[in-house]
Amino acid sequence: MSQASATPSQAAAGANHRWWILAVLGLAQLVVVLDATIVNIALPDAQADLGFGDASRQWIVTGYSLAFGSLLLLGGRLTGMLGRRNTLMIGAVGFALASAVGGAAPSFEVLVGARVAQGVFGALLAPSTLSLMTVTFAGSKGRDKAFAVFGAIAGGGGGVGLLLGGLLTEYVSWRWCMYVNLFMVAVVVLGAFVFIPQQPREDQGHGLDLRGAVLSFVGVFALVLGFAQSETDGWASITSWLPLAVGVLALVAFGLAEHRSTHPLLPLRVLADRSRGASYLTVLIAAISMFGVFLFLTYYLQETLGFSPIRSGVAFLPMVGSILVTAPVVGAVLRPRVGPRPLVPLGALIAASGMLWLTQIGVHTAYLTHVLPGLVLFGVGMGFVFSNAMNSATNNVRREDAGVASAVVNTSQQVGGSIGTSLLSSIAASAATAYAVDHASDADVAMAAAVHSYATAFAWSAAFFLVAGVLAAILYPSGAPSGDADSHAAPGEAAGEAAGPRHLSAHPAGVHKDGVPTHAGAGAPSGSSAGSSAGSSSGSAGHRG
Repeated sequence: MSQASATPSQAAAGANHRWWILAVLGLAQLVVVLDATIVNIALPDAQADLGFGDASRQWIVTGYSLAFGSLLLLGGRLTGMLGRRNTLMIGAVGFALASAVGGAAPSFEVLVGARVAQGVFGALLAPSTLSLMTVTFAGSKGRDKAFAVFGAIAGGGGGVGLLLGGLLTEYVSWRWCMYVNLFMVAVVVLGAFVFIPQQPREDQGHGLDLRGAVLSFVGVFALVLGFAQSETDGWASITSWLPLAVGVLALVAFGLAEHRSTHPLLPLRVLADRSRGASYLTVLIAAISMFGVFLFLTYYLQETLGFSPIRSGVAFLPMVGSILVTAPVVGAVLRPRVGPRPLVPLGALIAASGMLWLTQIGVHTAYLTHVLPGLVLFGVGMGFVFSNAMNSATNNVRREDAGVASAVVNTSQQVGGSIGTSLLSSIAASAATAYAVDHASDADVAMAAAVHSYATAFAWSAAFFLVAGVLAAILYPSGAPSGDADSHAAPGEAAGEAAGPRHLSAHPAGVHKDGVPTHAGAGAPSGSSAGSSAGSSSGSAGHRG
């Protein structure tokens, strides 16, 4: 690990600017999250413009998912090796360039290539963003508030993508669903350059775990590919089950390889922590249901109720507003007092009730009575879940593991989304077929079958949320988060620590539960953006990141 320290002025700058840093990182997270849904709204127009068929349309979405999901763990480890700010800016600039190519794409092949490139650079951008959040607010009294805001963006960004995609597609062009990233990324890069301090390059001399990188890539790539293929080819097709089998075997081999590796890509201690493990699992299952809501409710609003793309986007605003209101209150006020164990199951239960409300939709039901209440409940539940899960997913993690811990939670969300889209699509298709057979003599049976399939998908989404709630109640430890013990340190202490002696935290014998000394890096005092000792992300005089 790099041993160069941040200068006092750099550490102080990080402390003074940490809320500006939150704004920059929140926008970077929004770029990644909304891109998963904004393109969905643009697909019909893009298809008409570029002239590709329905069978090819899925690759606009799948190309991004394959690259993004399979490279996240590698991207997480590179954040430590190259420096967090370096990977943030490389990822952001690369993402913008890929978006520019996609917006100007003259053909289907170029558009798919641009989406793949977006996924590659997104795999650098996403873990570096959450990693910087982790070290910027380490030990700070503002950590819970900051992660509540970040969790709200992670949970509600998809809804923002639907609204923005509808606006741009209806009033400008589908191409602006790609071009809009240029403006957001410009703000991210400028903000990172101005506000985020220089970052150390950690893990120097350890090298990269190439075997782990290859196995993780193959495993996640094959899983995402298998789930994507199941949407069009069915679960019994070799193009579906063979990639899934390869993915499972590769991930098992990856786990064994990491257990034996001296310097693993994913240290198993990251997964062994009870709170982090519970968070990864919760995010995975919540993403299954979340992406299902976006997919099937968009179908219902547009195809059944006749909403335009922009009106469909506006229809999701109450959900986004519920997340934005709930997450900061839950994350900043309740979590420090009671911890995630009662809050995440409660949030999952509320979200499940929202899904059950949506099962009442019909061909002639209204948005205000049958959709809006369910969306509000779903948003409130997601505010509870994501404000806690995103925080706990990186809490108490070693500084050198911050990047890969961030990558795991992003991978969980991406894989969960892939599972949800394919699994719920298959369930919905089966439900529609069965309904059509049973009601063949009914008038307008096709529309009724489609609505029935959506309601069935919502019922399954509710079941997934209930499973997530039960697992969260079992796996999360009781009580307030132990990583917050340093949150009451004196403001500005870390800035002085950059050039002075290290201070131990309130943990017994100066060691937290991972066995890591809690001086500086493990829990910077309140007033610091990132801590300040040799391993601090506040910066390294020798490496501008």
